[in-house]
Amino acid sequence: MKNSKRLLIFILTVGVFGIINTEMGVIGILPSLADHFGVSISTVGLMVSLFALAVAIAGPTLPLVFSSVNRKKVMLLVLFIFIIGNVISIFTTHFTVALLARVIPAFFHPVYVSIALSVAATSVSKKEAPKAISKVFIGVSAGMVLGVPVVSFIANTVSLEIAMSFFAIVNVFTFIATFLFVPSMPVKESLSYGSQLKILTHGITWLSILAVIFLNAAIFGVYSYLAEYLEVVTNMSLNIISILLFVYGLANIIGNMIAGRLLTEYPTRTVFIFPIVLTAIYIIFFFVGEFAVPMAIITLVWGVFGGIGANINQYWIMSAAPKAPDFANGLFLTSTNLGTTIGSAIGGLIIAKMGTEYMILVGILSLVLGFICISLRNYLYRHETNELAS
Repeated sequence: MKNSKRLLIFILTVGVFGIINTEMGVIGILPSLADHFGVSISTVGLMVSLFALAVAIAGPTLPLVFSSVNRKKVMLLVLFIFIIGNVISIFTTHFTVALLARVIPAFFHPVYVSIALSVAATSVSKKEAPKAISKVFIGVSAGMVLGVPVVSFIANTVSLEIAMSFFAIVNVFTFIATFLFVPSMPVKESLSYGSQLKILTHGITWLSILAVIFLNAAIFGVYSYLAEYLEVVTNMSLNIISILLFVYGLANIIGNMIAGRLLTEYPTRTVFIFPIVLTAIYIIFFFVGEFAVPMAIITLVWGVFGGIGANINQYWIMSAAPKAPDFANGLFLTSTNLGTTIGSAIGGLIIAKMGTEYMILVGILSLVLGFICISLRNYLYRHETNELAS
């Protein structure tokens, strides 16, 4: 039984990696894609921004639509859609076709990820759920951070088409593994749309959503400009910056593993302390920004907390609506994407108005707002909070 659960979580982790990597992996090859399709870099950037917009729109809706359908059938459907989109992207020479081949599957991104997180949680006891989810989050971290340099490396050393094929290969592998080894998972207790949507009438849900938006803005509002900061402020070479970004990704994975234990043993305390500690890290970040070695160390530490933060975000929304897991995970994905969009936009404004060295302010401000939302939830909904801690 243990081996079958481990295999299930491994397949879910690889599946999530394939979905997230399809979203984020193109970031490292955008210039090559612009040349390939004969469009400007701003135009090819739609492959990233429209994908994220589709995820944000579909997050609270499509997981709800598929919430009563057999889990295995839904995962196979989503993986098939992604495979078709990947294959079209490899062979088409028309940018509009390639863009549609990315945006259409993007609407199904929250469906797979929300189900993967829900299935991981229900495959173990309630107390052990954060550990199982943290393992699936390794796929999230790998897809978001490690996928970019891997795809870029393949494109630079082999070809752009082979780099694009990497997305399809991972999704094909997951499709076959899901078909062969994942058991049928019919939904035993189908929740009505109304009962799931009802969680939006609860104040604890909205305080949790706001907290997650701010916490994710705090992380990705800074991470989005980390490469520029290291180049402009720290004066690092591009090769060293690439290595540090890779180290950040590895540290994210370590953070996921740590988060599983923390959220299992000390859930409420971990969430409450997180923005305080990350604020301290950002303050140090600001004062050592010009020094290469301290910046390398702080990036490593920050990477660990970035991984912990991703788990906290999912846990905080899920704990507010445990009876509607698929819908709650959809809300989590929408909230994190909104946080990323808002954080990166404000970070860009700060850089434009004040300079690159001050972009850390978006992180600190967002953490303060996130801490307020967490504190309000802990105070106003003490009963639910005490149940989580018990």
